[in-house]
Amino acid sequence: MALASNPPEAILLVGGKGTRLRPLTVNTPKPMVPAAGVPFLTHQLARARAAGVRHIVLATSYLAEVFEPYFGDGSAFGLHLEYVTEEEPLGTGGAIRNVATRLTSGPHDPVLVFNGDILTGLDIRALIDTHRSTGADVSLHLTRVPDPRAFGLVPTDATGRVTAFLEKPQTPEEIVTDQINAGAYVFTRSVIDTIPTGRPVSVERETFPGLLAAGAHLQGMVDSTYWLDLGTPQAFVRGSADLVLGRVPSPAVPGRRGDRLVLAGAQVARDAKITGGTVIGAGARIGSGVRIDGSAVLDGAVVEDGAQVRDTLVGARARIGARTVLDGVVVGDGALIGPDNELRDGARVWCDADIPPGAVRFSSDL
Repeated sequence: MALASNPPEAILLVGGKGTRLRPLTVNTPKPMVPAAGVPFLTHQLARARAAGVRHIVLATSYLAEVFEPYFGDGSAFGLHLEYVTEEEPLGTGGAIRNVATRLTSGPHDPVLVFNGDILTGLDIRALIDTHRSTGADVSLHLTRVPDPRAFGLVPTDATGRVTAFLEKPQTPEEIVTDQINAGAYVFTRSVIDTIPTGRPVSVERETFPGLLAAGAHLQGMVDSTYWLDLGTPQAFVRGSADLVLGRVPSPAVPGRRGDRLVLAGAQVARDAKITGGTVIGAGARIGSGVRIDGSAVLDGAVVEDGAQVRDTLVGARARIGARTVLDGVVVGDGALIGPDNELRDGARVWCDADIPPGAVRFSSDL
């Protein structure tokens, strides 16, 4: 078994298309969408480094060419980064197996695996320590959720050993635990080599149940600190705000935790009210009388006088017209929303769309 002083390696799964996040992901892969002022992936890299990781392999696929120009070899982040691109999507297990040749770990060493769309306060060192102390083949971060019906359940025995992997429960009787797979794992290096090559493989539906059936030791560690799947625009906006507010720790937030984060070059009118963990991106302009709460306004966007923006992501270079109301909306990069519009409740405005003044309303009058 590896010595505790031997830094673990990590694999980051960042190949997903992020279809549920469109239009945010039309031009940008999901892990590169800004959260609290920097690409979301930056937070994951920073937390991994803080836990002692130095070598990370990124498993890329969709818009793979975006990652390396931004992060380079990782030296600016105190890391050694490598990139492996899938020609065809291989699923979570296939992606892990596809990058295995870049690992330098010995067969008994721990290898961390992270999904690129989970925001969490997980104690990474504790997960590694649990893996080492129990001698597990794979260790899984588990979290408890109030309503587990949308997730696969992972019951464990009194020692934390995983006893089953259950598909999304359909009836109350099937809800035997509130523990779910939280998307972070530690593999013993040799176990990765047992994953089939050259075809799509799901660790959740194939690898983990197969290992369990074969008698392997799968250990669960429940860590119910902050956990959020950033798969939807509403969740992504909330995660960004929670990073700014300090509800989830990250060394990568570019400024002090607080009610708002205003990046360099942004112009905010003195009487604008920016609250709730809102981020104002570099070069953005916020007009007089504007109210923005719990939102993200990306680089170069403009919000004109008197607009109201809540729980909304405004894409890069988008323009929001005077007196327009946005509540729970996603506005794509470069979109133009004219004055006196009202959009609510999950509306998505596509990149470069142009909505004329007063064209969309949810109420009869403002």
